[in-house]
Amino acid sequence: MKSLQRRLWEAVEPLHAVVYFAPETAAAAKTVGLPSWWMGYFAGRVAPLGPLPEPPATAMLFGFAPRMVARSLPDAWKYAEPAAVLQSRMAAVEEALNRILPADAPLAELAELLELAVAGADYAARPLAAAWSSVARPATPAGRIWLAATVLREHRGDGHVLSAVAAGLRGLDTTLTHIGSGAVTREVIQVNRGWSDDEWDESVARLSERGILDGDLTLTGPGIALRQRIEDDTDRLAAGPLEALGEDGAAEAVRIAVPLSRRVFDAGAIPLPNPMGAPRP
Repeated sequence: MKSLQRRLWEAVEPLHAVVYFAPETAAAAKTVGLPSWWMGYFAGRVAPLGPLPEPPATAMLFGFAPRMVARSLPDAWKYAEPAAVLQSRMAAVEEALNRILPADAPLAELAELLELAVAGADYAARPLAAAWSSVARPATPAGRIWLAATVLREHRGDGHVLSAVAAGLRGLDTTLTHIGSGAVTREVIQVNRGWSDDEWDESVARLSERGILDGDLTLTGPGIALRQRIEDDTDRLAAGPLEALGEDGAAEAVRIAVPLSRRVFDAGAIPLPNPMGAPRP
């Protein structure tokens, strides 16, 4: 049975992930001066942290090949200041959500619940979540939902990185355990994370040596147990927002968010499968 933390992530993640696929976001990055989609992605993802170079960005983003990040950072800051990237990105995703979501949806209610969850988050060793938590709250319900969903997903993501590193996994290793679980495919992930075939093979060999993967990239028994431990640790580290909501509040947030996230998928605003491994809830 899925944990309530996991159900909350599945319900809310699509409302954040619109930012990666919406034409409004791509257009905003181009308008602000960023010359490529990936530059818009990396600059937009870390914009609240200021003009970061590649090494700390790669450390936080974890699953990306360093050279892929280095193609965008720090060069992005020659074209646009972080504040301009942030402002344009938030305006664009707010526009996208207002286009996709029904006008009569209880957006203000969901925004209040997600902001209550954010208020319960602990940001120790969670740099991405901490940075996004410092962004000024938007005026509209759609903007508030997106920002709160972003803080919560980066909070969970930072915790997931901590769990994976504690398990002795590198970024690509962790990705391969995700593939081994059947949640995503190599075809979707490799091109979107920038790893070479040689790096891929090295990671497979490393995990096979540890008895985590078998020959067809499927998790072994010990691999399944390791992946479950990482997911359980991720849930445990995401407990603060859930405790702030309480079980009833979290269940209500899931109830409201699920049809909205389904609307996002059904409108074609997020592909399925996708690089995040987010299912249609």
